[in-house]
Amino acid sequence: MDTHHPVALITGGGSGIGAATARRLARDGYRVAVTGRRRHPLEAVAATVDGLAIVADTSVETDCRRAVELTMERFGRLDALVANAGIEAMGSAADLDLDDWHRVMRVNVDGALLAVRSATEALRATRGSIVVVSSVAGLTAGPSYTAYVTSKTAVLGLVRSLAVDLGPHGVRANAICPGWVATEMSRREVTALAENSGLTDDEARHRLVEYLPLGRMAEPEEIAGAIAFLAGPDSSFVTGTTLVADGGGSAVDVGTLAYREMP
Repeated sequence: MDTHHPVALITGGGSGIGAATARRLARDGYRVAVTGRRRHPLEAVAATVDGLAIVADTSVETDCRRAVELTMERFGRLDALVANAGIEAMGSAADLDLDDWHRVMRVNVDGALLAVRSATEALRATRGSIVVVSSVAGLTAGPSYTAYVTSKTAVLGLVRSLAVDLGPHGVRANAICPGWVATEMSRREVTALAENSGLTDDEARHRLVEYLPLGRMAEPEEIAGAIAFLAGPDSSFVTGTTLVADGGGSAVDVGTLAYREMP
């Protein structure tokens, strides 16, 4: 058992931001375990980083405990937890299906809490770090996105509480709020917008990012780099904070966008 390298456990590690984070942390010298509900993507990611694939549902406490136990059995320590697993559901407060509401809360909020509860003892032993992947939806709101917005707002409060409660034990906790990222989830949203608006996928994607100062979606690897910073020693005095990686969207005053069209 190699206990000399730092170890990271990433929930939702089979694709998108989670998979990119696994690759980035492995490149930074971490041993990596990835969890998720789909075996084949997990095993593919684990194979690229000589890591551990664990089929687990982050909204189930026994699965979270088992994921930590297997990580400890394989690597002997845990230095970073990246709570990345998340799902979405459409609907306003007036018409959202309550089953969808509860499903989003179980995965996005309960799942983050259960992952942290399962990993706390191991992280205290290494004075490790927690990174919770929220979203700009935790800071702003889009139409008919009630469950997702509420869940991503909730985990920001969770991170602040973790920082206060675990800081005396040397464990840091921070959140990252990505904007549009080129992942499976965003591709589905692009296609839905295109179909509903009579646009091509490229036209729909342009419409989504045209008011961002950087004018594009992030690549998963760019978000992974920010997560690696929060997880690692370069942010050793950073805890309880939220890093926004949204291409500048949160800097835009939407009330002044009309001036863009002025000569």
